[in-house]
Amino acid sequence: MALLAVEGLRTQFATSGGTVRAVDGLSFAIERGEVLGLVGESGCGKSVTSLSIMRLVPPPGRVTAGRILLDGDDLLDKDAEAMRRVRGARIAMVFQEPMTSLNPVFTIGDQIAAAVRAHEGGGRRAAWARAVEMLDRVQVPSPRARARDYPHQLSGGLRQRAMIALALAPGPQLLIADEPTTALDVTIQAQILDLLRRLQAERGMAVLLITHDLGVVAELCHRVAIIYAGRIVEMAPVAKIFEEPLHPYTRGLLRCLPHPSRFGQPLSSIEGAPPDLRQSGAGCRFAPRCPLALESCRRDEPVLAERRPGHFVACPVVSV
Repeated sequence: MALLAVEGLRTQFATSGGTVRAVDGLSFAIERGEVLGLVGESGCGKSVTSLSIMRLVPPPGRVTAGRILLDGDDLLDKDAEAMRRVRGARIAMVFQEPMTSLNPVFTIGDQIAAAVRAHEGGGRRAAWARAVEMLDRVQVPSPRARARDYPHQLSGGLRQRAMIALALAPGPQLLIADEPTTALDVTIQAQILDLLRRLQAERGMAVLLITHDLGVVAELCHRVAIIYAGRIVEMAPVAKIFEEPLHPYTRGLLRCLPHPSRFGQPLSSIEGAPPDLRQSGAGCRFAPRCPLALESCRRDEPVLAERRPGHFVACPVVSV
């Protein structure tokens, strides 16, 4: 049994302009110890997927269909109190901007210690010692001193390390990392990725990595799911995605990346724009931008199917 199984997830936002179908029938699974990358353009539904799993979708959004199974236990059936016990202890989340997640009026050490006591119990002194230990584990220099600092006293990179320490302190089975390096400069990004890779290997935990950066996926992930307009269009081991992408959207994303073979040439781009998620429409959502689209693509919604061993794609046009 997979650690996490998302089945037919639909999350919608009721707005004055209509219902936005941000996540529209998503299904995927994450095995124990696996790192799965969820990749796509801004606004495609990546972060809404993570918030749906955590049961943190803000109003007017709500999950309207599907199941989210953690060790076979459907999180959508839990009440608010039961879900609070799941967050942190079994699933934790690291956001892209820690200043929006860390409490500005409490020290870093106090916040980590509070998370430890909430999920594991114990006294204040033991929880504080655990907080210092976690800051040391994520390579925060002078962890005893930094534990007494407030979030605004730390640099962006140290805040992100502190956020990782806070997320991992209760020992979750699954870590959701939502664009964890987006707000950092390139050097700090590399350090945070190395840290996540080391901690994941040491703890054997599963990770759902949400990103638009295929370079980050290549560094960390075992498998990758490509999401477009709220639906997964391709899912495969990372090496297969880079070596033999099947879906036209995936191919378009890879052509947008700089490559030595195209040195001196302008970067490619995907023509057109993502669809309006308030419009249901028929057929493939990528069809208006797809160079291979047939009339049937605009009429019939493609099904995500296994076209090669372990390689799933929602496109009947591509040759295998």
